[in-house]
Amino acid sequence: MKTHDVNYGDTLQRDFTLSKIHDFDILLERILLEARRIVHADAGSIYVREVVTEKENPVEKLCIKYSQNDTLSAMLPEGEKLIYSYFSIPIDEKTISGYCALTRKIVNVPDMYNIEKGAPYSFNPKYDAISHYRTVSTLTIPLINSYDRLIGVIQVINSHNESGEIVPFSKMDETRISRFAFIASRALQSAYTTRTMVLRTIKLAELRDPKETSLHANSVASYAVEIYSRWAYLHTIPAVQREIFKDNFRIAAMLHDVGKVAVSDAILKKPGRFTEEEYFAMQRHTVQGAKLFKDPQSPLDEISLDVVLTHHENWDGTGYPGWIDPFTEKPLKTGKDGKPMGKRGEEIPLAGRIAAIADVFDALSSRRVYKEAWKEDKVLEEMKKMRGAKFDPELTDIFFDIYPSIKYIQSMYKEEGTP
Repeated sequence: MKTHDVNYGDTLQRDFTLSKIHDFDILLERILLEARRIVHADAGSIYVREVVTEKENPVEKLCIKYSQNDTLSAMLPEGEKLIYSYFSIPIDEKTISGYCALTRKIVNVPDMYNIEKGAPYSFNPKYDAISHYRTVSTLTIPLINSYDRLIGVIQVINSHNESGEIVPFSKMDETRISRFAFIASRALQSAYTTRTMVLRTIKLAELRDPKETSLHANSVASYAVEIYSRWAYLHTIPAVQREIFKDNFRIAAMLHDVGKVAVSDAILKKPGRFTEEEYFAMQRHTVQGAKLFKDPQSPLDEISLDVVLTHHENWDGTGYPGWIDPFTEKPLKTGKDGKPMGKRGEEIPLAGRIAAIADVFDALSSRRVYKEAWKEDKVLEEMKKMRGAKFDPELTDIFFDIYPSIKYIQSMYKEEGTP
């Protein structure tokens, strides 16, 4: 039998921990982890309610965002992450998660292979067969915000007792995770507000430059965080430091091209090649964006400044804007031509070096008004060519090492017309 130490201090600590996370996606992943810890679950998934277009009609669905499985993760090489398929499910009675979202009630199933007769939902064991994992007990909880709107659903899988045996989730588990869901929903509401404000800022840039979309911003940010996570693991960055950086970095990476709002439409929307003067004016979006963070008040401001200013610097020193004070626009180091010298190597902040890789990969892989999306093999060939020239060699190697994760993220943010 499981023991449960209901601790008010633990609840307050989780409330405090979640409230310190600002990025919506980073928070979702942490919420799933904490939910599993509370009820000793081996695995779980978290879904978010989203409006998707099907046959030109908007439809509300649950879209999987994160999945965790300790048993399957233990089988992977050290440092690698579990890769799962991106999918969405209808909010209806046919699946347990859909039923939970529809009714807004907790669903506790002791044995997925022996679901109570008369239940409207069913279980498809094919996913167990594919993953070689047996799902037994599940507990599915709705996430409802203070405006009584469904945010999503958490599903935790296979509770373990102190002997490591799989057991059903108890009534106490239901109580504890219900309390946690309330805390999590409140934190998600705050993070969603932050995300909405960031996306509105990006929308301003999109009004000026059609290339700057929320899809591009989310893709670049997600790729960047994934690359950083592996780099941080390889460099043994402490977990707390790693999580704080990831939280701020994801938001900062979304804002990488915010300075384009200061570039004229004649340049942003020009279909042909830029003149030398036009290209210089376009380059100034890095400096103009940096000016938004002139007086940094937080780690988010500091990382945003690094990303916005340096994501077009090149490892070999040929990038821009180079050694320049972004606030006075005075050169700090100049070459023989009197122009600012480009930053090179590790003179470029880590966040800028990572954002450069994420930005170029997404730009090559995506359709634009002036080009079609490149085929995958051509994109990867080009990324390899830029190793040691445009890109940090170590970070480029990490990009290829984690490419399965990159591909999964790409499937989440795939735009129509992309191969």
